Amino acid sequence: MRDEWFVRGKVPMTKSEVRAVSISKLELKPDSILYDVGAGTGSVAIEASKFLTSGLVYAIEKKPEAVELIEKNKEKFFAHRVEIVEGMAPEAIKDLKTPTHVFIGGTSGNLEEVLDLVLSKNDKTRIVVNVIALETLAQLVNWLKIKELEADFIQIQVSRGKAAGGYHLMMGQNPVSVISFGGEEEY
Repeated sequence: MRDEWFVRGKVPMTKSEVRAVSISKLELKPDSILYDVGAGTGSVAIEASKFLTSGLVYAIEKKPEAVELIEKNKEKFFAHRVEIVEGMAPEAIKDLKTPTHVFIGGTSGNLEEVLDLVLSKNDKTRIVVNVIALETLAQLVNWLKIKELEADFIQIQVSRGKAAGGYHLMMGQNPVSVISFGGEEEY
């Protein structure tokens, strides 16, 4: 889905190229229960929900402005399989249905606590984490080592063309690390 299709404000959004890779790495099934932690505009939750025929996406978000944007985007895209949960993880996810899949776009410093809670609910959860800050990446790598979990690490660097007079320049976007692990061994 194109970025410009989404209603946006000043809330961060996972861009289309990164969203496509992240959703692919989630390995969703038609009946998946997905948590989108730090849902922002809801772009991941809404696009992922299109793959679900009987599943559910919980869009977890703490910022009121972002919650409003998710609601607007949910209505715009008729995303009936998206349920908005206002609050901060891990508290906001404690009483939700057991996840089969989790996408983490932001945890406000609670990454380890969120991951621990998710795996306590279902140790076979497929997890995808998008990371921009090196400190968060180091924290995740350390957590994975402690838990003795193997993960797939990729980094996406997208450049977008921008007209500059009679020429077009490629403007680099922030690189994003996409870390995926867990889940069922076979589809």
